[in-house]
Amino acid sequence: MSCLSHASPPADTDTQQPKVAEDSSTKQGDIIPVDAELAKAIMSRRFQPSAIGPETWEGYIFSDLEIRIKESTDLYGAVLWPSAMVLCHFLETNQDKYNLEHKNVIELGAGTGLVTIVSSLLGAKVTSTDLPDVLGNLQYNVTRNTKGRCKYIPLVTELIWGQNVAERFPRATHCFDYILAADVVYAHPYLDELMDTFDYLCQDSTQILWAMRFRLDPENSFVDRFQQRFNLEELYDLPSLSIKLYRAWRKIKRTKEAAA
Repeated sequence: MSCLSHASPPADTDTQQPKVAEDSSTKQGDIIPVDAELAKAIMSRRFQPSAIGPETWEGYIFSDLEIRIKESTDLYGAVLWPSAMVLCHFLETNQDKYNLEHKNVIELGAGTGLVTIVSSLLGAKVTSTDLPDVLGNLQYNVTRNTKGRCKYIPLVTELIWGQNVAERFPRATHCFDYILAADVVYAHPYLDELMDTFDYLCQDSTQILWAMRFRLDPENSFVDRFQQRFNLEELYDLPSLSIKLYRAWRKIKRTKEAAA
């Protein structure tokens, strides 16, 4: 996203070519694979063009298809970050448990569109959202990589966190099975608005899949605040990439009558 954007991180010098840890241990039994092996598998999804052409793009392989992403160094939201690759890898390799086919999915801070594209290739009905200045590049990438490939045409639309969310997505007609987000938490002034947007869009049956690169506070403290409203499960822990992948769902609010 742009410098005023909510949903894409500032550049990190080691983001594009992360180092794989040589020695790491698993956590939570078999839930979290070994960091080095998983990080290597995720980063291997990326490939470089074999020849220089008239347009610069980054290549990725998901669902046995080449995905070509156009980036722009002028906008944070038009650069693809490894958290998106982590989330896409998880979605493709865990379809038995997280089957997106025919599911209603919304992505927050879609950026260059990789998560939207992969989710669409996996059969989801995707609403892809970001700020107005990012939508042109996002729509281009989504159309380029999903046309003729997907059951459902992804919808690319504007969403400014915390502004007119209920009007744009009334709960009576918009119920999402999944909320997807990759690298939406970083040093920006809209963390409260992001939290409120998660809170509004997440209904009782909604699951959130959220990949986050850990940098510095206050974004790290966002996780603690997030857990006040949502149950949180850690699915991946990748120290070599400084990324964690979470699953979250709404905490059930007990009424005074039920608690009595």
